[in-house]
Amino acid sequence: MESLELMRLAPEGNAKSGCFGSRNSPPPSYGMRHRFQNHQNRVRSDLAVPAEKRTMAYQRGSLKKVRRKEGETWVLRYRVTSADGRRVEHIATIGLVREFPKDRDAWREVDRLGLGVRINDTPGPGRASFHFLAEHYLKADFGADAVRPKSANTIPIVEHYVRDYLIKRFGEVIAEDIRPLEIQKWLKSLNETNGLAWTTIAKIRGLMHRIYKVGILHECVAKNPVLHVETRSRSTYRAIIITPAQTVAILKSLPSPLHYTLVLTCAATALRSSEILALRWADILWHEGRIQVSKRWAKGEDGETKTDVSDGYVPLHPVLAGHLRAWQQQTPHAKATDFVFPSMKAKGRKPLYSSTFVADHLRPAAKKAGVHIEDGQRFGLHNLRHSLSNWLVNKAKVEPKTVQGILRHAKIQTTLDLYTQEDSDETRAAQGEFLTAVGMSTTVN
Repeated sequence: MESLELMRLAPEGNAKSGCFGSRNSPPPSYGMRHRFQNHQNRVRSDLAVPAEKRTMAYQRGSLKKVRRKEGETWVLRYRVTSADGRRVEHIATIGLVREFPKDRDAWREVDRLGLGVRINDTPGPGRASFHFLAEHYLKADFGADAVRPKSANTIPIVEHYVRDYLIKRFGEVIAEDIRPLEIQKWLKSLNETNGLAWTTIAKIRGLMHRIYKVGILHECVAKNPVLHVETRSRSTYRAIIITPAQTVAILKSLPSPLHYTLVLTCAATALRSSEILALRWADILWHEGRIQVSKRWAKGEDGETKTDVSDGYVPLHPVLAGHLRAWQQQTPHAKATDFVFPSMKAKGRKPLYSSTFVADHLRPAAKKAGVHIEDGQRFGLHNLRHSLSNWLVNKAKVEPKTVQGILRHAKIQTTLDLYTQEDSDETRAAQGEFLTAVGMSTTVN
């Protein structure tokens, strides 16, 4: 570790030929030896500092004002080492001086743009700061070279957790100096001090684990301390489950054929809200008796489905196909490329607005059907997905593996843990069978 520190902090001119120049160089003077000894002592002193206070030393570049047509502008000048070993100067535009009147404002913008990470994109092995590691992960998993592009909904959520929690806490600490117990104590404090739910904390832990995993893949770090970190991840959330009778009552309260067919399709296929909104008529494979799912609607545009397993097909029963055919004959947007459930206000250019539909139509219809929804309690199209899976497992006695296929979950445990809830009638009947077996089949008055 000490030798790595010395190499990293050694003057650039000496880096190519050893600490004191080439093998044929004259021996160092007393003053030079003295300065180097002081440097060694400083390094040892730095290494004695706790990890949370030790930071990466890196090039910052220099800010300069230049005159341009749009006005006086801040630019950042810095040097990087090219593949052939030459030092090449680069210039990056930061912003107009009128927007960042003082140099400290411009430096803040440099940090916000992540230019410090880009300038110092090649730290020594094992000496990468966590900030560098996190930015490298964001570039690898969300950049143009990502193996699987992420949804427009996912990116801002991940960036929020990474920047506002992980980088804020561990940013300038050397990534390999962060210890498992240190991480675990911090995660626990997020619950006790910040009031974060354990499910959210589990997501933050998962992201930190992924950051290190990508770092190991790209040989930025050699170990992953998050592997040994434990959290409580079980969700206390219980979705509102509606019965088939309540589903029928909801449908009867929806006079619009657009809304009626949307709810029926969602209830019968368990498609996610974003998936059903992205459907075009070309995705309805009438002759094959199935619906193709290949995209989802997020942030006003088509995006990748949630997981690789989400890409696929859901069954199209003849009864459901009949309702969809009837709706296709009524809608003014019935071409193969049109949305199945379009926004009439947007003249079919976009799908129906889910949040508006839920607030104005679905929730009132559910309450009218006798579904108990408290103020602030979640209820929307996703509850239809929960309800179908729960009914299939508990009432229809469909094999969980089959239900997993319908829901297109990557793991069957997700189907069992989150999408099937204990049925009180079933458990009561099971208890009754035991009491009958032990000869206690009558009630006590």
